[in-house]
Amino acid sequence: MHSAAVTPIEGFGGPVTAPVRFPRFFVTSPAPCPYLPGRSERKVFTELKGPHADQLNDALGRIGFRRSQTVAYRPSCVDCAACVSVRVVAQEFRASSAQKRNLKANSDLVATECRAWSTAEQFELLQRYLGQRHPGGGMASMDEVDFADMVEHTPVDTVLIEYREPTADGTPGRLVGACLTDRQGDGLSMIYSFYEPDHRGRSGLGNYIILDHIRRALAEGLPYVYLGYWVDGSVRMQYKVRYRPLERLTRDGWARIGDAEQDRLITAATAMRRDTAAPLDGSTKDGVPGVQEQYRVVG
Repeated sequence: MHSAAVTPIEGFGGPVTAPVRFPRFFVTSPAPCPYLPGRSERKVFTELKGPHADQLNDALGRIGFRRSQTVAYRPSCVDCAACVSVRVVAQEFRASSAQKRNLKANSDLVATECRAWSTAEQFELLQRYLGQRHPGGGMASMDEVDFADMVEHTPVDTVLIEYREPTADGTPGRLVGACLTDRQGDGLSMIYSFYEPDHRGRSGLGNYIILDHIRRALAEGLPYVYLGYWVDGSVRMQYKVRYRPLERLTRDGWARIGDAEQDRLITAATAMRRDTAAPLDGSTKDGVPGVQEQYRVVG
């Protein structure tokens, strides 16, 4: 891989430069859409490898790509553009009344940045989460080896943030949440989060993990928190519109969603009932594919 030249990478949002050779892109075969029934999806992807994987991942992240292990991908559907990349502007974030209550209620949680290394405790939490929140989805059949691959196979700057309940003696408490997170040049990219799905004493753990990432980005002077894809019409993706200010990626670059439009989107999201959304074949969350094998490059 050549590294001397600076090659422009064209895509949604205009040219982005990275000190790497122009990557080879591939397209997956059509498959059932994990978000909208009756539709098919297709993805364009490239491999992340070599000494400049971080820079390439940063550049591609700015034009709507997401990471799954050693692959960067984005939707490339022929007749649909429902998947829209969104990010929170951390430096200007305004918590709603409900978000302020969430932060207060969960402020006792102990958050720890860990290296991207899987544990049996994390896997057991993931299984409980998937069993209730994404039953029958593409990740439901994951075993411990699959989970280890998801967490540990990363060529970029990745951490796994654990959220534990406090203890009186300072020993590690009960693990109630976790998030696999990439640290990019312009923000934090939330690759995959999971949490205790039926905690009797706590609620809103998924929202709290996002709020904590916004707080972390602000503390580190990073401008954005990348939330992956928002899918208009998918009940399971509506939580992402609740964070202000929110930017979405358009063909002309990143554009802020206006207050009036975001008010309308939040009202519509509130009217939707998550428990009425039947799980789709291969359904996932946060843009993370359920089966890494679909990205296997042959030849």
